[in-house]
Amino acid sequence: MDASQLHQVSNWEWRLEPKGAMRVPAVVYGEQRLIAEMDDKVLEQISNVACLPGIVDAAFAMPDAHWGYGFPIGGVAAFDADEGGVVSAGGVGFDISCGVRTLLTGLRVDDLADRKDALAEGLFRTIPAGVGSTGKIALDETQMDRMLEGGARWAVEQGYGRTEDLDRIEEDGSMPGAQAEAVSPRARKRQREEMGTLGSGNHYLEVQEVAEVLDDAAARSFGLAAGDIVVSIHCGSRGLGHQIGTEFLREMALAAPAHGIALPDLELACAPIRSELGQRYLGAMRAAINCALANRQIITHLTRRIFADFFPDTTLPVLFDVSHNTCKQETREIAGEKRRLFVHRKGATRAFGAGHPDLPPAFADTGQPVFIGGSMGTASAIMVGPAQRPEHAFASSCHGAGRRLSRHQALKQWQGRAVVDELRERGIIIKSPSIRGVAEEAPGAYKDVTAVVEAAHLAGLSRNVATLLPVICIKG
Repeated sequence: MDASQLHQVSNWEWRLEPKGAMRVPAVVYGEQRLIAEMDDKVLEQISNVACLPGIVDAAFAMPDAHWGYGFPIGGVAAFDADEGGVVSAGGVGFDISCGVRTLLTGLRVDDLADRKDALAEGLFRTIPAGVGSTGKIALDETQMDRMLEGGARWAVEQGYGRTEDLDRIEEDGSMPGAQAEAVSPRARKRQREEMGTLGSGNHYLEVQEVAEVLDDAAARSFGLAAGDIVVSIHCGSRGLGHQIGTEFLREMALAAPAHGIALPDLELACAPIRSELGQRYLGAMRAAINCALANRQIITHLTRRIFADFFPDTTLPVLFDVSHNTCKQETREIAGEKRRLFVHRKGATRAFGAGHPDLPPAFADTGQPVFIGGSMGTASAIMVGPAQRPEHAFASSCHGAGRRLSRHQALKQWQGRAVVDELRERGIIIKSPSIRGVAEEAPGAYKDVTAVVEAAHLAGLSRNVATLLPVICIKG
């Protein structure tokens, strides 16, 4: 990205003032090297977002931002329905409610010493992964409706987990306002046998070691110490979410002229929040959030079963579950005035600070855990909402390292088998149904996650708590 177009506010914040059709500024977070490595498309896309009706304050790009569909991945924007604000399917993305759930194990790294390979094999055989992967659960129409409206709460009622899990999930495990009837037959069909599956791409289940603690108080509150083993599950709403995104993007693009919306890019297809189309999308999108929460809940149940085979005393309590492709209605203070806004976070995670009224009680004093995923051989991070409010960028932070190279470019540079062998030499076990997929997700295809985490920390988006290193990775 050409930084000469931007005004440098600080070492970690860059700003493009409104020009042309932009209604608000565009703000990009990251130190100079990260900004330089971002493709020019990020600035073009976030500037286009700033043109949408009813946008409030600014359009934001996180330190891990890269080109996406409509919004950049790592894009954040909020809209006011009272000012003609819109909801954009491109501002949520295709993998609705893709997110990360982290489980505590009570184990130490030495406990895995002679069981690592067997544990990896057990997880790989039990948790379906890959393109079109299906599980052992098949939902009829009644069960589908209940899942779409109940989320993780439905899954727990079906025996996939424990009631206390719900206290550690956004929205207590069930997104209000979901409308099962807004989900098409095609989307339902795609999801019928995909519950409890990881999917493909950058999705994973990773057994990780807490390699370093950087905030002792927050780590203690989260139940983390150096040398601990945790499990992180990264997946979303699978085929159902993708189908909802595809269908509503098309419908919104066709309906835009009738709503008087001039789109700077067709990929930013949107509809007024208060329109019939906008409300129907919100209902379907919220149902997809519930689908993702239920999916991660079922995978949690399967993971617990496998760990219990090797470590009978483990219970794997949930640390937290947070999504990073959503639109949520939140009260924010803008220029001293409280306003109810529709906050889009695409490839960005909510990061509420301590004392926020919407936090689960367990995190009232610390702030909300924020999970930053790496890529197989690289570190991940656990962060926490900033120490002081009001939070930046509508209380949002980055969600991962962010791609540096496209999947096509990665295939030109790496061979999957070589990646697996190299990581094995470093003590990291990779299990995947697709060697091609491993090459596409090679660690070198991603940005330096350490630099991204540092940028988020120093920009005040979230605070660094602990560094995690991979031990076992089940890759989609």
